[in-house]
Amino acid sequence: MWRTGTVVALHDETATARTITLKVPDWPGHLAGQHVDVRLTAPDGYAAVRSYSIASSPNFERHIDITVDRLPNGEVSPYLTEEVIVGDRLELRGPIGGWFVWRSNQTEPIQLIAGGSGIVPLMAMIRSRVASGNSALFRLLYSVREPGAVFYGDELRALSDLDRSVVITYAYTQVAPKDWPRPPCRIDAALIANATWPANLAPTCYVCGPTSFVESASNLLIASGNHRDRIRTERFGPTGGRK
Repeated sequence: MWRTGTVVALHDETATARTITLKVPDWPGHLAGQHVDVRLTAPDGYAAVRSYSIASSPNFERHIDITVDRLPNGEVSPYLTEEVIVGDRLELRGPIGGWFVWRSNQTEPIQLIAGGSGIVPLMAMIRSRVASGNSALFRLLYSVREPGAVFYGDELRALSDLDRSVVITYAYTQVAPKDWPRPPCRIDAALIANATWPANLAPTCYVCGPTSFVESASNLLIASGNHRDRIRTERFGPTGGRK
């Protein structure tokens, strides 16, 4: 069913990405990793529907966050990142999805691997872990073009500083910070070996990003000894997924 959410806050994550906080009075609750459909309807009746991952913890009562990255030729993302204002109302359908989710009763090590805006549902998992008091050990490997393209930078930095049970590794593909120990490059076997849980710990792995990124990262995880059944994927792009 479609619900109506009211925009109550806006926060720019990067030059092209914005987090939108919506108050949804009849929100039924969600699991970390789920997504919603957003429908925009023009005055002439034309409707466009796009799917966006939920960024907020399930404990964020009757409010949800979605983080939208603007696509230059998009129908929906330019409006959501440039024109929406506090007080606007958006049509939502969801929550949707039951496979790519993390539940607060999971206690095994968790490996998160994000490519670009694929960080959004993984951030919901990190926030859910913190909100629930879960003690599972998390690692995040976050592949991003440059430092300025990092979503949730301040929050991730605070988590990394204060809670070493959430270990964060960045892989910059185009521009790295000065004195960064690794030159700009894509995730490879060496990085998987050094920045993810050993396969013998049987971590559950969540991989999200563009289709080609997800396929490459998943293959590297399997090559390093992780069982295929322990790898959950969410992808977007020309040939896969919903974003």
